[in-house]
Amino acid sequence: MKPNLSSKSNHWAKPLGNQTVTGLKLAEVSYNPGVVTPKHRHEDAGFCLVLRGTYTEDYSKKILECAPQTVTFSPAGEEHLNRFHSAAVHCFIIDVEAVWLERARQCGVILENPVDFHKGSLVWLATRIYNEYNNMDDASPLVIEALILEMLVGVSRGSKNISERKPPGWLQQARVFIYEHFSQKFSLNEVASAVGVHPIYLASEFRRHYQCTVGEYVRRLRVENACREMIKSETSLVEIALAAGFSSQSHFSSVFKRITGMTPATYRANALQS
Repeated sequence: MKPNLSSKSNHWAKPLGNQTVTGLKLAEVSYNPGVVTPKHRHEDAGFCLVLRGTYTEDYSKKILECAPQTVTFSPAGEEHLNRFHSAAVHCFIIDVEAVWLERARQCGVILENPVDFHKGSLVWLATRIYNEYNNMDDASPLVIEALILEMLVGVSRGSKNISERKPPGWLQQARVFIYEHFSQKFSLNEVASAVGVHPIYLASEFRRHYQCTVGEYVRRLRVENACREMIKSETSLVEIALAAGFSSQSHFSSVFKRITGMTPATYRANALQS
């Protein structure tokens, strides 16, 4: 049986709102729990930012695991099916028309494979677009266009990093050490000592493989932790900030806005509204 050809915000989804911005179709959608779609393809390539719930996208050679604060990229015409888990799923969808991919290809950006990102810049770029979508003004189309271009480049780089440059074991251990201690104070020397390398070499290789400094990575982990807490609990912002490792609520707010493009209060309000 020939697979269905559909937009990413398709007839299995309940539409919650949509906007169109210069070749980009933005939509909020929800899916009922337990739904398994037939095999299908999408007319356009697209991003999906998962806001609530969990599901998988099953491709012939890869399965994408989708949970809150995950961004997926799906190429146009790639056959797959979706399996929605035991709770309703709420997503923000960005369908990207072919003209955008052609512009990207002209700059050497290749986007051929489905891929998922569970943290890092792609998640925050998509979150900033979601914030613009919820607060549209005359400047929003320009802001969204710039952010989408960054996302397309990020997907291309991320795919190359996954396939071509596997980090050495000691660097993976360093990343685990940082993840386990992100809410605490520690030095680069301590991380380097834990994995047996020189701090300068650690700093250089960390940036080469993960496209950010150790300090930037720690900030992202703290912000990601704060996002999870703001969604799942009613804990005050100051308590969330201190538990994540920020020195104060004002420091938390400053870093959070720099990374996500919105204040913690705005993020929490959007999440609760969704």
